[in-house]
Amino acid sequence: MPEVVAVKVKRFDGKRSWWQEYKVELKGRKISVLDVLLKIKEEQDPTLAVRYSCRMAICGSCGMVINGVPRLACQTLLTELKGDVIAVEPMWNHRVIKDLVVDTEPNFEKLREVKPYIIRPSVKEIYESEGEFGQTPEELDKYYNFAYCIECGLCMAACPIVASDKNFLGPMALNAAYRWSADSRDMGWKERLDVIDSEHGVWTCHIAYTCSAVCPRGVDPGFAIQMLKTAIVLRKKRP
Repeated sequence: MPEVVAVKVKRFDGKRSWWQEYKVELKGRKISVLDVLLKIKEEQDPTLAVRYSCRMAICGSCGMVINGVPRLACQTLLTELKGDVIAVEPMWNHRVIKDLVVDTEPNFEKLREVKPYIIRPSVKEIYESEGEFGQTPEELDKYYNFAYCIECGLCMAACPIVASDKNFLGPMALNAAYRWSADSRDMGWKERLDVIDSEHGVWTCHIAYTCSAVCPRGVDPGFAIQMLKTAIVLRKKRP
């Protein structure tokens, strides 16, 4: 027998915000929240705005808050959710554009500040290289987990410091700062240091680890931030 599921969506039209409830008839709960939202959009309310792309938890486009937890809608199955009502709202700590669509550009502005790419003394060395930049498995292990970040912004939505300090670089950018600084091919530590070690850099983090708890790819940005703190202190101690 078909099952009727209640879905509450926090709407926003540019002027006002309100909760709207939909009743969705499903053949089972082995379906993602994104599929349910698209079913609502296609069959009940074409005005509902939701951002999505790959549907495979790779692009990071469909981040939102589901039953009080920042998650990817395409990765979240109804079988994982408790209760009779599914409550969906836009990602916290982001400016809402419409309904579930938020402005993520500030996240990427902060990401650009930490220069998320390999920095070498000579640009020519990268673009006109005569050989490969080899790495050992041990060197790869130092940053590999942190490279899984898909820049979905869920960590930014979960971070209590981002909620109170909009200038805080945040876990997404700082994770990238550690990922590239830990790369044996990179020589850009000094170029990133002024930003990382600034008033709104790593020291603003209160180690809540909510960022790591919600990462859909198992990245640990909270640990990355603590590693950056350690690296800064150790280098300052050097004569």
